[in-house]
Amino acid sequence: MSSALYAAAYLLLIAGVSYLAYMSHIPESYIIAIAIIMVAIGVVSGMESARLRNTHLRRGPGVF
Repeated sequence: MSSALYAAAYLLLIAGVSYLAYMSHIPESYIIAIAIIMVAIGVVSGMESARLRNTHLRRGPGVF
């Protein structure tokens, strides 16, 4: 999956979770904290995915 598509999907997920939390009358400070944590998880998992993809490209053909 491309990085832009991954980021867009993850932002949509964060927006949906934040909206559901708002509709459930969860305090705004908790919603902000949840969104920040989700952004951090998205950055870490996106970097890990990119690192794994780049590691695969650095190896020569037939090298495992």
